[in-house]
Amino acid sequence: MWKFIVRRLLVAIPQVFLLSILVFLMAKAMPGDALTGLINDPDLSAEAVQELRERMGIDNPWYIQYKDWIIGALQGDFGNSFTQKVAVTDLIGSRIWNTVWLSLFSTILIYLMGIPLGIWSGKYHDTVRDRIITGYTYIGFATPLFIFALLMLLVFGFMLRWFPTGGSVAPGLVPGTWDYILSKIYHLILPSFSIALIGLTGTVQYLRSEIIDTKQKDFVKLARSKGVTEKRLYNNHILRNSLMPIAALFGYEITLLISGSIFVESIFTYPGMGQLFVQSILTRDFSVVTAIVLLFGFAFIIGGLLSDIIMSIVDPRIRIK
Repeated sequence: MWKFIVRRLLVAIPQVFLLSILVFLMAKAMPGDALTGLINDPDLSAEAVQELRERMGIDNPWYIQYKDWIIGALQGDFGNSFTQKVAVTDLIGSRIWNTVWLSLFSTILIYLMGIPLGIWSGKYHDTVRDRIITGYTYIGFATPLFIFALLMLLVFGFMLRWFPTGGSVAPGLVPGTWDYILSKIYHLILPSFSIALIGLTGTVQYLRSEIIDTKQKDFVKLARSKGVTEKRLYNNHILRNSLMPIAALFGYEITLLISGSIFVESIFTYPGMGQLFVQSILTRDFSVVTAIVLLFGFAFIIGGLLSDIIMSIVDPRIRIK
């Protein structure tokens, strides 16, 4: 197991290196730069802007800029945010846990709702209840997440006023107190349900298909011919084998939610990585953009490793050495 993890991490090193080059070049290909907005500033002359550009190294060739950036990144220094005047690592550190909690809370909701619905739909397929569940999943597949999040915000935030419409905690609370923790959870409910109610559609359909397919396997027919009761057959054979792929997707699920939370955080003005990412693109704060994209890419690599490990645990036929 440990040899496999070390091998995967060693393979991830060139992947992250190539990803960093791609991210850096894509950021540089964006129109303008961090100083573009200062060109028409009446308080700054063109010479002052050009001097600032040279001091920041913006006019250097891309490979020199990349070398300076990657050396700093390897030391944990992604530079400073041009717009917010703080270190990028400090800026990300103040936002990352909000995104982690949002993604984790959404993942828990997806599995708590998606697995029972998928089991129910697969067990009673081609019935009225199955058609209702699959009908909802078809609507969920066709509904963009940002549209659904806007509707949730409008109905439950502004019209009914059941939940807050922005922020991650009520102002004035002391971190670590029960009131602070409860306020954090309260602010998580609406954005996480917005993600989960759309995100569970894939889990439901995938689990439903696995259950229906497993019920047609030869080992299930053999067990039924030997007189195994339907309850035991379903719980010990069909359900156990159908849940294995769902468990393997857990690592990918979390990383997809981290990147997918970009829209939800922007809509709910939730101070996480997604909102910071969008703001940094709009202000051309390239040092923040490249650091966040690189972090997301690394999370996907770790998510794939986590899924492989989980699959080896839930399925004893797989041996990772």
